[in-house]
Amino acid sequence: MSTSDVAVPHYHDRVVRQFSIMTVVWGLVGMTVGVFIAAELLWPALNMDVPWLTYSHLRPLHTNAVIFAFGGSGLFATSYWVVQRTCRAPLFLPKLAAFTFWGWQVVILAAAITLPLGMTQGKEYAELEWPIDLLIAVVWVAYAVVFFGTIAKRTVSHIYVANWFYGSFIIAVAVLHIVNSAAIPISLTKSYSLYGGAVDAMVQWWYGHNAVGFFLTAGFLGMMYYFVPKQAGRPIYSYRLSVVHFWALISVYMWAGPHHLMYTALPDWAQSLGMVFSLILLAPSWGGMINGIMTLSGAWHKLRDDPILKFLIVSLSFYGMSTFEGPMMSIKTVNALSHYTDWTIGHVHSGALGWVAMITFGSIYALIPKLWNKPAMYSVPAINLHFWLATIGTVLYIVAMWIAGVMQGLMWRATEADGSLTYSFIESLKATYPFYAMRLAGGAIYLTGMLVMVWNVWKTIGPASEPQAVAAAEARA
Repeated sequence: MSTSDVAVPHYHDRVVRQFSIMTVVWGLVGMTVGVFIAAELLWPALNMDVPWLTYSHLRPLHTNAVIFAFGGSGLFATSYWVVQRTCRAPLFLPKLAAFTFWGWQVVILAAAITLPLGMTQGKEYAELEWPIDLLIAVVWVAYAVVFFGTIAKRTVSHIYVANWFYGSFIIAVAVLHIVNSAAIPISLTKSYSLYGGAVDAMVQWWYGHNAVGFFLTAGFLGMMYYFVPKQAGRPIYSYRLSVVHFWALISVYMWAGPHHLMYTALPDWAQSLGMVFSLILLAPSWGGMINGIMTLSGAWHKLRDDPILKFLIVSLSFYGMSTFEGPMMSIKTVNALSHYTDWTIGHVHSGALGWVAMITFGSIYALIPKLWNKPAMYSVPAINLHFWLATIGTVLYIVAMWIAGVMQGLMWRATEADGSLTYSFIESLKATYPFYAMRLAGGAIYLTGMLVMVWNVWKTIGPASEPQAVAAAEARA
């Protein structure tokens, strides 16, 4: 039987289109808020004495928008696309999949209203109050039913490795969210954590680090294992390594959370355990990075002409850098310098801007033409421009924060012969000021790239658009 004789299933892509568009929309919103609060660090009067415009109210809105609205929508879109194609089966319960889209948008809008108003649990990446947390749990269970139901009805025996990563991210995030968000409500807008003291801190950073480990790593590795081979037109470099990468990553990541609590009330043995597991994490992380990059073996020339592939491969470079820097910063002696400084902010954004956002951009650029039956994106040069704006913006941002962070750490620990501090805190803040300007410039450049993407996507999905790349190819022919 020829491949042409095999019936192609009717895939449910409407929800993929919806999530893809909202990935772009929420990316623009979240990054705009990020640039605004970066400007507030330079010019505090920008809050205009309006409480909901203060840095402290907008910062959690920024993190939730870029992680859960932008990143989450990208994960929904790509996982729904990938699981259908690799299982050769349409989505299980498509109406439930539609519910996950609308439910997730309601969660995001609720966050956008409550966080600036100061309604928060005060937990990093878990600020939302208990009614919204309940909705998140319902949407997430529905997501799991759709995803695993599609795998159960697959028409091929093999479960492709990308689905293992997506599946682990879905299960782990459900467990993390439900356990960490356990709270005692005292009103519709206020609750208190079920845990107390050091236990609450430990549960929070078990959640916080694994939100990074599963939401921002495992899920996006699912993207990598599908879109890098697809865009390169090559099989994954080592399928065996991808399986080892999966099991090693999910086995080790769960235990690294205590490195966020060095030199605190957490027992010293727990701090040391977190450090050890963080160092072990370097091996599976770099194994995955090497596997992705080496997929281009024999096809490196494609990087010259394919800006989507540039996004995907450079994102892996940032992933490798971030997953080296993280374990290094978990070493107690290094942490003594880096803790509470802007070095940590630089580390987070090397992963967020360089890894998470750039692989999402590449994946969405690869998806949009297919979803709207277009031959290509409207403007390939615009993708290339976006790539360079994103790369330059990321480098400017993280270099500024690295320099500022190391400088802060050194100034805070400097002492005179009599044991008194050499510098006051305000002196370290004044010294950091130029690097806040550099960080703002990097963020503004990155946001400009996002605007280019919005324009390119808009022109691509428009009914009267003819892709420039296709028009140029026809002209040459």
